Amino acid sequence: MNDRNSLARGMAEAFMDGSVSIPYALLRTYRALKLNDTEGMLLLHLIAYRQLEQNEFPTIEQLQERLGCSPVIVGQTLQKLLKLSFITIDEVFDPQTGVQSEKYNLSGLFQKIGELLAAGELPTRSGNTQDDDQQYSPEPPRIAPVLNAAGTHNLFILFEQEFGRPLTPMEYETINGWLDQDQYAEELIRFALKESVFAGKLHFRYIDRILLEWSRNRVTNVEEARQHAQKFRAGR
Repeated sequence: MNDRNSLARGMAEAFMDGSVSIPYALLRTYRALKLNDTEGMLLLHLIAYRQLEQNEFPTIEQLQERLGCSPVIVGQTLQKLLKLSFITIDEVFDPQTGVQSEKYNLSGLFQKIGELLAAGELPTRSGNTQDDDQQYSPEPPRIAPVLNAAGTHNLFILFEQEFGRPLTPMEYETINGWLDQDQYAEELIRFALKESVFAGKLHFRYIDRILLEWSRNRVTNVEEARQHAQKFRAGR
């Protein structure tokens, strides 16, 4: 009887910590959406932070503690979810306090779930777990290599080394935008980072201005960028 009472008290204390409303469709479809377990769990934690702690923009360190992953893996997971539009980052401005902040927007995730439902592609419920396992093989976590084929450091790792801290999700999205949207060569991004270190202005806006200046002057490789930088310094 005492053991039962102790168990009951322990369960009661656990339930008092709060509960999270998790969309059942997410649990059923995250594999069909080609998300691995780490990505699915990260999305669940974003939902939990919002519902229980009113924290709409948890840091990489906070997510790392919950997931038990390294900051690099958490950052890469966020990068993939942002790139595939499962989540977006909204900027929020409070006119009363003048404070600008960011928050994660999960509408893209639920839009994709809705598209699966509308197309009738939601996995059927089945009690035969063996058949389900044969139909789907979970995708392993995608971890970007620390070294690329040239033996140089991965771009994101390089930025973290220069900044001396993990990158924020917004910074991951910025680098991803340079690569995918602006089509800047990776070697130019590396050199722009080097130039910002040399100038003592290590922040993303300065690096972005460097890349934009090179783009306007049709700089396409490191040698042209180096010549452009030398002309700029000579003319100062």
